[in-house]
Amino acid sequence: MAPVLSSQLPRWKKYLGLLLAAAVLGALLSFGLNSWRSSSPGQTGAGGATTVNNRSSRAFSQPAPGLSAAEFDQHAEGDANFEAVFVTAPAQVNPGLGPLFNNAACVGCHIKDGRGMPEPGQSLVRVSLPMGEVNPAMGVVPVPEIGVQIRDRAVYGHVPDARMAMDWQTQVGQYPDGRAYELRSPRLKLTQADPEKPLPDDMLTSLRVPPPIFGSGLLEVVPEVAILDQADPDDRNQDGISGRPNRVWDPGAQAEALGRFGFKANTVSLEVQTAVAYFNDMGVTNPVFTGGQASPDVDQKTLDTTTFYVQTLGVPARTLRDNPQVQRGERLFAQVSCTACHVATLKTGPADIPVLANQTIHPYTDLLLHDMGGGLADNRPDFDASGSEWRTAPLWGLGLVQTVLPYAGYLHDGRARTIEEAVLWHDGEAAESKAQFMALGERDRAALLQFLNSL
Repeated sequence: MAPVLSSQLPRWKKYLGLLLAAAVLGALLSFGLNSWRSSSPGQTGAGGATTVNNRSSRAFSQPAPGLSAAEFDQHAEGDANFEAVFVTAPAQVNPGLGPLFNNAACVGCHIKDGRGMPEPGQSLVRVSLPMGEVNPAMGVVPVPEIGVQIRDRAVYGHVPDARMAMDWQTQVGQYPDGRAYELRSPRLKLTQADPEKPLPDDMLTSLRVPPPIFGSGLLEVVPEVAILDQADPDDRNQDGISGRPNRVWDPGAQAEALGRFGFKANTVSLEVQTAVAYFNDMGVTNPVFTGGQASPDVDQKTLDTTTFYVQTLGVPARTLRDNPQVQRGERLFAQVSCTACHVATLKTGPADIPVLANQTIHPYTDLLLHDMGGGLADNRPDFDASGSEWRTAPLWGLGLVQTVLPYAGYLHDGRARTIEEAVLWHDGEAAESKAQFMALGERDRAALLQFLNSL
């Protein structure tokens, strides 16, 4: 059954002509303004042809310019699916919620398609066991009767996996010039909710906040060889950076494949990412994860259009590119070797969606795993990723995170309240870059942070 969002579909139909005209005009303007420019990050749109000139609180929710009329209609239908609220079966509209779940709609976690807040109701907890037989499709040792994720909500008549609460512990530090700073880290508390389902004492946990989803369609079509060419697992060039790919399970191909999505690059494609979210986050069965049902809660068309929506969200344009301080910050970002992992420019390859194909983009990621040190470690392996390794997060749209959702947190668990705090949490392979950042004068640090805010 396809989800229905009665308040959304008429709105889209009513304004479809206007939106199509705006999309076509935006594509023409984008081509006219950008077609002659060089491939430097400061001179081309962050998302190539999918770049949108919107820095508002809706910046992450804009359809990519250049979609055809049919593609725009598919994007709009996927948008409605993304906002659809599921309910307990049986029901006339959107049945299938639960019985255990974290949220009842995609948009419940990904508010305005952006980054989430580190609090119950927004965050979720990945779990596994340290010893035992690894499930090859999950990449971890699942927890009996729970699996790989704590579902902290349940429909009537059922009990959640656990109750979730959290607070914060703080630590203080000082720059070499004497300026003080404070960092915080979450303390997660899970308590048993079901008397018949005790939580294992040795259960590994990893708190996660929802990531932003725009631009993902572009990252999906970066050729695998381009990603692997950047890997240096043995640090042969001795620069202290040893990015490596995660090899994960592709449920469609029933084979191992390159992981691209998720904080540990543990998911192979956006279709699988969407299907996992339906199944784990909402308890909604689908053609990829049927839950043993002959007729899943959502059909293939619903999965396809929801995936298409994620693939075709536009990337917000940079701002203040001509500002001297931003330009200085960009140079300093490279000078302290942040670009060793946050690779500024990638190129996409062929794509089923024409607007995504053969684009020069500036996501500031290499899509590889890097050891970020003990401070950020969750000590929970995930396929080939160790407990201290994380995929390099894309930085496009970074300066808009809290414009889109105030109090959204940075890093995998939302611990960083500011971009500066996120930088200061870097360690492991990034320790030298962080030390160089800290050694900069206050004005230079401010310039580097202003550059990041311009993305």
